[in-house]
Order: sequence, then C-alpha cells, then structure tokens
Amino acid sequence: MSGKYPADSETSELRTLIEQFSEDWALHKRYFDIPLSEEDIAAKGTFLERSRAVLDSLPFESLSLDGQIDYLLLRNLLAYEQEKLSWQAERERELLRFLPFAKTIVELEQGRRCGKPLDAQRAGSALSAAAQEVERAGPLVRRSLAALARALRDNELQTLAGRLVRAVERLREIVQRWHKFYRGYDPAHTWWASAPYTQLDSALEKLAIDLRRQYLDESDEASDTAVVGDPVGRRALVNELRFSMVAYSPEELLGIAQRELSWCEERMVAASKEMGCGADWKKALERVKEDHVPPGEQPTLVRELAREAIEFVAGKQLVTVPTLARELWRVDMLPPEKQRVNPFFTGGEVISVAYPTDEMPHEEKLMRLRGNNRHFARATVHHELIPGHFLQGYMAARHRKYRAIFRTPFYVEGWCLHWEMLLWDLGFAKTPENRVGMLFWRMHRCARVLFSINFHLGQMTAEQCVALLVERVGMEQKNAEAEVRRSLAGDFPPLYQCAYLIGGLQLRALHRELVGSGKMTNREFHDAVLQENAIPVELIRAKLTGQRLAREFRPAWRFAQLAEE
Repeated sequence: MSGKYPADSETSELRTLIEQFSEDWALHKRYFDIPLSEEDIAAKGTFLERSRAVLDSLPFESLSLDGQIDYLLLRNLLAYEQEKLSWQAERERELLRFLPFAKTIVELEQGRRCGKPLDAQRAGSALSAAAQEVERAGPLVRRSLAALARALRDNELQTLAGRLVRAVERLREIVQRWHKFYRGYDPAHTWWASAPYTQLDSALEKLAIDLRRQYLDESDEASDTAVVGDPVGRRALVNELRFSMVAYSPEELLGIAQRELSWCEERMVAASKEMGCGADWKKALERVKEDHVPPGEQPTLVRELAREAIEFVAGKQLVTVPTLARELWRVDMLPPEKQRVNPFFTGGEVISVAYPTDEMPHEEKLMRLRGNNRHFARATVHHELIPGHFLQGYMAARHRKYRAIFRTPFYVEGWCLHWEMLLWDLGFAKTPENRVGMLFWRMHRCARVLFSINFHLGQMTAEQCVALLVERVGMEQKNAEAEVRRSLAGDFPPLYQCAYLIGGLQLRALHRELVGSGKMTNREFHDAVLQENAIPVELIRAKLTGQRLAREFRPAWRFAQLAEE
C-alpha cells in the first residue's frame, strides 16, 4: 500500500444494511429479468417496499452525519428504483396490447428458470398456438399503428414501432434460450416441441423484419452504422434528476447549457483572433485539427500529456496523487469497431487511445486524425487519467466502497469537468491553440446537454443531434455520428451525457463555496470529495459543510448561479 490514505476503513451505522441490500437487489435483478413479465416487475416491487419498511424503522435522528447521509442515499435509491419499475410497467403494458402472444413465451421461460418439470406435449401445443398468434399479430399491429398515426408525430410513431421491434426480438431470444436449454437433454421436448419451436422462431423473425422495414425505414437499424435511440420522456428524466439530487428541471438545464455555450463561443472568438483567424473561430478550429501526430506516435503523445498534467496538479498541490496512482496506469489502443461508437479516448486505469488504423476508409481515417489532434488530446488525457477518472477510481476503490451502488454520473463525469474548468482558470492552456482544444470539449459538453435532453423529450431526432454537434461545436461528421450513436444506444442512463457539464458546475460551485472562501485549501477540498465516493454532490456538500439533515430531506441546492459568478 502506498500514499497518504489507508485502505477503506470509513463506515457508518448503515454500512452493513447497504451492503446486504446491494447484494439482494442485484440478485433480484438477475433472477427477475424476463421482459414483458408483469410477475417479475411485481416481485422486484415487493422487495423494494420491504426494504423501504426496514429503512423507515431506523432512528434517523440518532445517526451520525455519515449515517444520515447513507440513510438518505438508500431512501433516494429505493424511490428511484420504484419509480423506474412503475415507468417500465407502464411502457410494457403499452407493448403487450400489440403482442398478446408474449404471455405464453414469458410463462414458458418462468418455468424453465426455476427448473419446473416440463410437460413437453403441452409446451409443444403452447408454442404452436403462439406461432399462430404471431402470424395473426402482424396485420393487427399494422392496423393499430395506422390508427395511432393520426394522433402521433412521425418520430413518435417510429419510436413506438422501434420499441415493438425490440420487444419482438427480445421475445425471440427468450424462445431460443428456452429451446436450447431442453434440446438434446430432454427427448420428449425434441419430439414434441422442435417443429412448433421452429414455426414460432420463424414467425417472430418475420414480424420483426416486416415492422422494421415498414416503420423504421431501415432494414439495417441494428447495424453499427445506424444512429438510433429510444426517447424516455420527461417523467423518466425527472426521476434521473431526483436520483442524482439535481434540483433543476430538464428545461432549466437546457437554459444553463445555452448560457455556457455562449460563454465558450465568446472565448473561442478571442482565441481565434490570437491565432490570426479573426472572428471566425471555426477557421481556427480547422487549423487546430490539422495539428496531429504521425501514425505510430499517438501513445508517446499520451504519455507526455499525462506526465504534464500530473506534474501540474501535484506541483500546485491541488490534490493528493498517491505513488501507485502516479505510476501504475496503462495504455491500450481503441479497436476500430469501438471507435465507431466512441471516436475519442476512454480512460480509467487503462487509457484507450483513439487513432485511425490502416484498414479504415480514407475519409474516416482523416476524421479520426483530426478529431484526436494534439490539442484535443491535451484536454482529454487529464480527463481520463489524473486528476480525472483514474485518480477518481483509485480513491473510490479505497474509500467507502459500499457506496458504489449510489454511483451517479453527475459526480463521476462532473469530477472531470470540474478539473477542466479549474485547469482553465489556472492557466493550464499555454497557447491559443491549447485554449481552442479545451473550449472544443467544453462546447461539446454543452451540446451534450442540449441534444440528450431534447432527444429524450421528443424534441430532437438523432439526425438533428448529429447536426447540432457538427454545426455548433465543429465536430467531424463521422465523429458526431459515433458520439450520438454511443449516447442514445441505451448503454448509458438517459442523462449521462448531460451529467458532464451539470455535474462539473455542481463541483465548481462547491469549490468556490469552500476554497474560494478560504475554508479549505484546494488539496483538502479535492481529497475530501474523493473520499465520499461517487454519490450525489449535494450530499457531499452536506458532509463538507456539516449541514444539519432531516429524515425528509429533499434536494434544493441552486448551484448554477454560484458556478457562473
């Protein structure tokens, strides 16, 4: 063990309860994982209700401050998961109106899941009847969607059709998993069910293809070149904000992002003039994009930039950098297929370097070069390594690990954006080209707020999200497509991309409150934040300020104005 801090020794009265809940909830989610199963949703809901009753029975007022924070974190998570279940149930009920055959498939899988003895003859009859229902469902779905088309906008109709397609494809996967479980192990199943299984599998495949072609206008939506997504709606966005304890509405966050973007554009113009490009900052941006290293030299550049950032933050005593964290990070290359969904560096203990490969099409190769130039990379490496994600993860593994279940992107990505802003203030950018590189990323974060919220509110299409990045930020077309594809594919929470800027503003405001007032040094502040793990910033604020908390605490911190002052 090396560095100032010991292994995780902090605890509160609720640590054991939280650890037990984490394991029990993970077990429930693994077991009750069948889509379109009302029984699975109900079972998870019952577990959450029982967990809430246990939590409510605890004497909040007699807990320590850490204990009260943990209580509020767990209560907040329970409320978030309960609302997610309610939202999921509502969506699935809507889909079940179109897919009456789903109940048969769900019941078969529920029996298989728990090892219930199989009545092969009865299962074969159920599969055959379900196949006939699927064949009848195609025309019924099309008529229903045609009737709805009068009341829905084109993008809303496509969204509903997309959900139906994905539901049919998931049901097909369940049938295939169910059949694979018995095939070759149960002779009765093979005799009774093989033929009706094939009939059902083919019918589900045909239904999905027909709906995709007719309503999505793309036979290759699932390919790695399509830009797709499924808007979650305002209700789900509000739930995400409650979970991260961000006391702003989605619409208010749009206004904050617009103001931040205007700030960036003003400074882009100033940097452009310093470069001799006049007020046309996009001309300056194009010049910066051309300053990239030759093939083979990108890993060396990354190492140099990492050392520069480490020496800067350590030399100014901005944060503690333990010896192991300083020395034991690694470099890897981002595979070409992953660059289609993430065209820039990713990081943590291993920083994955984005750079074009020899087999890429020429146009894509040039875009990858330009999108990962020296100055963009200079503003990315410290985000991914130190003082960014690697240092963050290093400390999270050693302090209050039991809080990992409360992880919020507003802290995870906000930490790195706070550093981008602070390093800007401290003059880390040495040249106007450096400033253009830093401002590009800051504008990118503003645009992420705008396109992610507007998309999930149903006010922007995926194509409009790409256009926003190209036109307002100056991103390369292919890189913008990859960025939007990654953001909307469903692998991240709906406000993950929004969390970069907004979380950064939260930590920036807290930094000004405590460091700007002289109550803490930079190093004390950053070390203290890291030791709380990845929880909502408002509760980190409560801890660092010694705030008195109540059992019915609700987030109310209006941080944006302080961050902008």
